[in-house]
Amino acid sequence: MPAFPFRAPMPQRFAGPIPEAVDVVVIGGGVIGVTTALYLARGGHRVALLEKGRIAAEQSSRNWGWIRQQGRDPDELPIMMEAIGLWQDLAADCPVDIGLHQGGVTYFAETEKDLSGFANWQSMAADHDLDTRMLSSREAAALFPDMGQRYKGAMVTPSDMRAEPWLAVPALADLATAEGVDTIENCAVRSLDIAGGKVAGVVTQSGRIAAPRVVLAAGAWSSLFLRNHGVSLPQLSVRESVLSTAPLPHLCEGAAADSKVAFRRRADGGYTLAPTGVTELFIGPDAFRHFGKYLTQLRANPLGQSYHLAAPKGFPDGWGTKRRWAADEHSPFERMRILDPAPNIKKLDRLVDDFAALFPALPEVKVTARWAGMIDTMPDVVPVVDHCAQLPGLVIGTGMSGHGFGIGPAMGRVLAALVTGDPVGHDLDRFRAARFTDGSAIRLGPSV
Repeated sequence: MPAFPFRAPMPQRFAGPIPEAVDVVVIGGGVIGVTTALYLARGGHRVALLEKGRIAAEQSSRNWGWIRQQGRDPDELPIMMEAIGLWQDLAADCPVDIGLHQGGVTYFAETEKDLSGFANWQSMAADHDLDTRMLSSREAAALFPDMGQRYKGAMVTPSDMRAEPWLAVPALADLATAEGVDTIENCAVRSLDIAGGKVAGVVTQSGRIAAPRVVLAAGAWSSLFLRNHGVSLPQLSVRESVLSTAPLPHLCEGAAADSKVAFRRRADGGYTLAPTGVTELFIGPDAFRHFGKYLTQLRANPLGQSYHLAAPKGFPDGWGTKRRWAADEHSPFERMRILDPAPNIKKLDRLVDDFAALFPALPEVKVTARWAGMIDTMPDVVPVVDHCAQLPGLVIGTGMSGHGFGIGPAMGRVLAALVTGDPVGHDLDRFRAARFTDGSAIRLGPSV
């Protein structure tokens, strides 16, 4: 695998003049925005997909590459199960091999408490006819015979998949463009165009596009975009660091994790590694503003995050990042085309040691690339997928909370259906935006 490719500056692949008018504008060129645009185009709608930087250059290419049903929130699971089939269909349609492989996902249980939590989740998954099963200590050891550690047991979902995100999402964008989507990079949407209290289009850095419907799928930038329109969404972003290794002897076909290490086999024979358990929050104005919404999460897992005093300059929740701007002003989205956080090198060095200790017979683990991404998350660790009540004509799909790559195609289809008024096929009550303002209790997604 080449060095991690999505860093500024990058050649612009999707260019061209902006259209004067379309049926739908999709803001954000990650996996959610790309698949939403694709399914809208397949429904016969003219769509403009606008990305301030480069397609997939932020979290959609920086994730672990897991396509995981295992451990999902019960209300999210049916959508994720749909995504498994859609990934297979889309991979067949894509012009390049995206590395899609059904190798399963395994979680290792280090304690009896882990085993109990896994068993509870497996029981729920069985109600959906998912193929998740529990493994004894002996069965887990047999599945991973080269491991130097013995576990209490494990949970495995054989139908879970993996793919190469830096190949998959641009390939989906190529597919969408070939099917009629106006895909334009380096085109920041500064604001919505509002007429008569409803969405009438967008104002971009290159001019106005008329459109009665807009989808906001801007990942870590979504909350900032909404705040400029007076809409408060309690979304924060956390950093996760990742690395890739050179090819290694075969360990597994899929992906697996314990309390320290998550690893996924790649198509080139190397592994993508990430530390598990603790994300990193850069404290900014939104972290203070939404603190009360996150109390339930903090109480449930007080050690689940580490903290940094301030976000780097230009980050969505940076102290100096503008919260208000006019449509004819240079926006924060133009000041930072690609959100490219520096990885936590100390954490990644420790990760390599932990991985090597887990598989003591491995040769030297050679690191080929290190990177980090900012994950858009919500207080209950499930997304917002809903119409925006304050801005009729706007549909929001954000806060995927680290699940976006895997669930992307199904969420894209759901968002397309929300836009057009077609049946969405799932109960979306869990994902409504008003759950944070109507007095509903914060109900956390599963911790498995």
